[in-house]
Amino acid sequence: MHPKRINMRRFPLFFAFLMLTLSIHASTEYWVEAEAFDNHGGWTLTSQYMDQMGSPYLQAHGIGHPVADANTHITLPKKGSYHVWVRTYNWTSPWSDKRGAGQFQILVNGQAFGDTLGCTGNQWEWQYAGSFNTRQRQIEVSLHDVTGFDGRCDAIYFTKSNLRDLSDTEAVRKELNPPTQQDRGNYDLVVVGGGLAGMCAAVSAARLGMKVALIHNRAVLGGNNSSEIRVHTSGAACQAPYPNLGLMIREFGHLKVGNGDNNGRLYCDSLKLAFIQSEPNISLFLNEHVNAVDMDGDKIRSVVSQNIRTGTLSTYRAPLFADCTGDANLGFLAGAEYRVGREAKTLTGERSAVDSADHMVMGASILWNTKKRPNTFPEFDYGMGFTDESVRPKKNGEWQWETGMLLDQVNDAEYIRDYGMFVAYSNWSYLTHHYKEKEKFLQRDLNWVGSVEGKRESRRLIGDYVLTQTDVEAHRVYEDASVTTTWPIDLHYPDTNNSRFFPKREFMSRCVQDRIDYYPIPYRCFYSKNISNLFMAGRNISVTHAALGTVRVMRTTAMMGEVVGMAASICQKHGTLPRSVYTDFFPELKDLMEVGMGKKGLPDNQNFHLGHAKGTKK
Repeated sequence: MHPKRINMRRFPLFFAFLMLTLSIHASTEYWVEAEAFDNHGGWTLTSQYMDQMGSPYLQAHGIGHPVADANTHITLPKKGSYHVWVRTYNWTSPWSDKRGAGQFQILVNGQAFGDTLGCTGNQWEWQYAGSFNTRQRQIEVSLHDVTGFDGRCDAIYFTKSNLRDLSDTEAVRKELNPPTQQDRGNYDLVVVGGGLAGMCAAVSAARLGMKVALIHNRAVLGGNNSSEIRVHTSGAACQAPYPNLGLMIREFGHLKVGNGDNNGRLYCDSLKLAFIQSEPNISLFLNEHVNAVDMDGDKIRSVVSQNIRTGTLSTYRAPLFADCTGDANLGFLAGAEYRVGREAKTLTGERSAVDSADHMVMGASILWNTKKRPNTFPEFDYGMGFTDESVRPKKNGEWQWETGMLLDQVNDAEYIRDYGMFVAYSNWSYLTHHYKEKEKFLQRDLNWVGSVEGKRESRRLIGDYVLTQTDVEAHRVYEDASVTTTWPIDLHYPDTNNSRFFPKREFMSRCVQDRIDYYPIPYRCFYSKNISNLFMAGRNISVTHAALGTVRVMRTTAMMGEVVGMAASICQKHGTLPRSVYTDFFPELKDLMEVGMGKKGLPDNQNFHLGHAKGTKK
């Protein structure tokens, strides 16, 4: 067959028609990112699932009471009639066929039109909101919460033609809302993750003269210890063989024990921010999510972050990087070796290891609390199926409220978080509407429910040494001993009584604790085995699942960060990489650990909720 001939005399006309069609199409549609709204009102910005669902989004986290409207002003390409599509998710659909709990509307110039959104479907999808007519191009667009139960909006698409295929959301997003890009420059060390480990890594390196970028994908620092999650710090700092490690925790640490407290100020977000901002060598980048890397062989050359409000892409270059993300996001992007779940006994020889490796992990907690006042919480019944026997007659949700142990804590994270909220709402609703002793609860109201989950375990990066439970229990002290862990080997499992009522969807945990002698962690657990310029500090270090039970608490992870900052400064001094600190320069690291990077002379008022050595009271 011969190829079809093109009549070249007609081609200019065809080309002109095509350009005119594309021009008309482009001039009759408009894209709005919800996170970029001028005013978020009472809606919260949720960014922790953007790697899975594609974007940050706004969430109406009103705990059963509608939140204030989010609004923004836009200029449409033309006047006239527009169809409106909204990307949203009916988040209660995994557990109920009822019309979803997270309902909201789109308003144009204060007027509702079309359908209520967020209450149908079972995945992130585009839902048709309806159409409106405007005599002016400039309009106000609002998200109007109807229920207060976590309705969510990713993006809004306006079109006059209603012909666009939105199934490939990312392609349309890039076409209609292409991100701007900027170069953040060169640093000596880039730290990704602003929890306690990342904060201390950045400050330690900065105080030793390094130019540091600290990148964090939330608006507040502190990770699990922030006002968003509200977990108090555990473990003891300032212990032998390096009693000056951990002094810097006194510079920002909270002063009162308590998980999920009503008063978010107790978690001292402002002190953490001041701790970082007081260091002239640190450039702090909040609301920046690292989601790409550029590699040069086995080295990270640069990382790219996306601003969770504007979408702007920023590039940061450095010879050294530290993964303090908890989920090991940076190491994962770079191709670092990692593990997830429980190892087999044949691999580790550990007493508590399982016969066959599996993916079970410790779960994530959504903390919640109530306040003494008449109850106003509406009924929330979306398929949890509580009875007087299975309901939890509690007035707050502590660490035991733990979900997702049998799921992927990274890829299933939104589902796990949603189930944590779902359980908290369902439990309190049953207690105050159906429980036989509901009078005990009617003078209390659900006051705060976390919308960011506190994680315990996900990916663990593999270093030159993998710490085991046997090492800790046998007290094998290695030549590269560093941070001392004091917490018991504290492992969490689904609560057996909870499993009776909710098999495979447990939301309560039990802990098994084995006390230890205080144990120094080998430095070799703090850098990647196969990515030569990557440090790690936090719950993502090189340990087995069982050994994670003792090293994962936050005062311990903070000291890990402090040591990583010191090691980075040695790398800079000698023009070398993390492994060489162990093989060639460890005496220098020992000298730094003996001195510590914290300020001396501050009061020792932080060491509550310490670790438990063998033979001490719990």
